[in-house]
Amino acid sequence: MASYPNIPFPDDVPTHPLFIVDFKLIEAKDPFELDKLRQASTNLGFWYLKNHGAEELVDKMFNIGEDMMDLPLDEKMKWEQGDSGRSFGYKCIGGNAVDEEGTPDAVEFLNLSKDDILSYPTPTHRTYPSLVNERMTSIVQPFLEISLHVTNVLIGALNDMLGLPAGTLAALHSKEPPSGSEIRIIKKSPQPGGTEEKAAALAAHTDFGSLSFLHNRMGGLQVLVPGNDVWQYIRPIPNHAVCNIGDALKIFSAGILRSNIHRVMHVSPPGEQRNYNRWSLVYFSRPSNQVLLRNLADKSSIIAEALKESEDKFVTDSNAGDWFARRIKNQRLKNRTGPETWRASRGTEFNPNLL
Repeated sequence: MASYPNIPFPDDVPTHPLFIVDFKLIEAKDPFELDKLRQASTNLGFWYLKNHGAEELVDKMFNIGEDMMDLPLDEKMKWEQGDSGRSFGYKCIGGNAVDEEGTPDAVEFLNLSKDDILSYPTPTHRTYPSLVNERMTSIVQPFLEISLHVTNVLIGALNDMLGLPAGTLAALHSKEPPSGSEIRIIKKSPQPGGTEEKAAALAAHTDFGSLSFLHNRMGGLQVLVPGNDVWQYIRPIPNHAVCNIGDALKIFSAGILRSNIHRVMHVSPPGEQRNYNRWSLVYFSRPSNQVLLRNLADKSSIIAEALKESEDKFVTDSNAGDWFARRIKNQRLKNRTGPETWRASRGTEFNPNLL
């Protein structure tokens, strides 16, 4: 069973404060809480979320991850996600590049497709190890249902804030397959010795989809605040998730919602936490695969006004499925042909000078 030592987050590293949003008050449509969500989603695109309801399942999901990562490598590789642009399955250490020089990454993780979880025991995309299946109905499905509820409520609140007709964003995030939405369980082991920061980071990036619902036990997540060139940690708070906006919601809103650049340090969490495994659990909510990534100015005067003020037209030639597959496929080291491969895996705010 996973154990998470109570090692304090250090006080001598740069941190950035976030709004704390109460999910229960968002559900109740509390005006003050909705305004906090508005400020958080438009200024930095990150916020803490409390009273979300997943607290009792988080450690159980980490236990699944620990059991998976404890398997022999040859057994884990039977479930590897591969190089075709499919994310679901196991990702081994060194499978992805973290920069345009092709530096291998230093984490392993397991991705569980939302579609597969909902269709279990009939696979939609792929099958999973027995250690997952044995806990599918008791742990994985309940965690997914809470994650779906949380992200759907938040997306609904953002929908209203953007002046969109009721249910517009919900329709773009259908519960029906196919979509790239997934649960990810991530392990980062302590690394011996010092490593150059650039090579040690999961490359600075924006998230692929719409909304991320993150749970962690130690530090490691950093954000680059607009107008600031210093990376700052997000301090973990017990029983608080961290939510952030992804590329899709930025595009739909013509930039009103901020998909902010961030990264995860691979060498170690800060301070004494560097000596322990770092576990993270995240649900990535993404639009249905067939949804075209374009601004929704034709459905909202608020978005239309924002579009007039922007140099970016927020229109892509891609649907959500292709956008997701492009980013996954071009991260894979086996697909690397040169620096251009890694650049093709980046999101809406890629700037090589910030790495």
